[in-house]
Amino acid sequence: MTAVPAIERRRPAPGKLWQSLLYHAVMLTFAAIFLLPFYWMTISALKFNAEIFANPVSWWPDPVRWENLAQLFMRDDFPFLRQFMNSVFYAGSVAIAVVLSCSLAAYAFGCLRWRGRNLVFALTICALLMPTIVTFLPVYLAWSRLGLVGSYWPLIFPFLLGDAFFIFMLRQFFLGVPRELMDAARLDGASEFRIWWQIVLPQVRTALVIVGLFAIVYTWNEFFGPLIYLQNREDMPLSLGLFTFQSQRATEWSISMAGSFFTAMPMVLLFLLTQRLFQQGLTTSGLK
Repeated sequence: MTAVPAIERRRPAPGKLWQSLLYHAVMLTFAAIFLLPFYWMTISALKFNAEIFANPVSWWPDPVRWENLAQLFMRDDFPFLRQFMNSVFYAGSVAIAVVLSCSLAAYAFGCLRWRGRNLVFALTICALLMPTIVTFLPVYLAWSRLGLVGSYWPLIFPFLLGDAFFIFMLRQFFLGVPRELMDAARLDGASEFRIWWQIVLPQVRTALVIVGLFAIVYTWNEFFGPLIYLQNREDMPLSLGLFTFQSQRATEWSISMAGSFFTAMPMVLLFLLTQRLFQQGLTTSGLK
């Protein structure tokens, strides 16, 4: 008996092959352009200060000064580890506050029916049109009267009241949760809080992770709020602490570059670890 020959895969047409090669070449070129500043920051952290601005340009430190990284953690005028933990605390607290408060508001707007819901939601969206600088002075005076300037309360507490953009984003996901699940839970006597916690939130886990990631990235790079409300060097996050060090030690470029490297690396690792989940969440939100 003769064996049936396997179906050969079709080879791509020469035109499509060249289009694919051109596409990948362009993407690699743009990737190299965007990665160049990060590479320059990394190698500058391992150079002498004079070598950073040498002419011709040195694309690799010679010798490699690993002691620059050690000096970063031993500076008295730049408490890097303390400020790093401040950034972790600040970003983590804001992410938790945003996820909890905005998911509650989104549940009310997307899953409950009550009079005036659309009007209140429209007013919430209008908050996106108001610049932060407009309300900055009265808000600062209020926190000053309470005696909380110099602490993290003015930076974290407002997020416990929700954020208009994240409320809008989560509401779109909540609208896609089947109402039959919530109606069945209500017939079984479940409270609205239990429905929100045990039924709705597990259905939108991806959206909650995305909101948390956005909040972490925004807070990690936040500069204006800590600049206004924090005064003690020991309380500053890295975004403000690194700027303070650079303004006072402008000639120590290698230490500044080392601090910039360790400030940017957590966000790079966070993106690499959550990239697939982030893309899945964007795809899901587009379908919904």
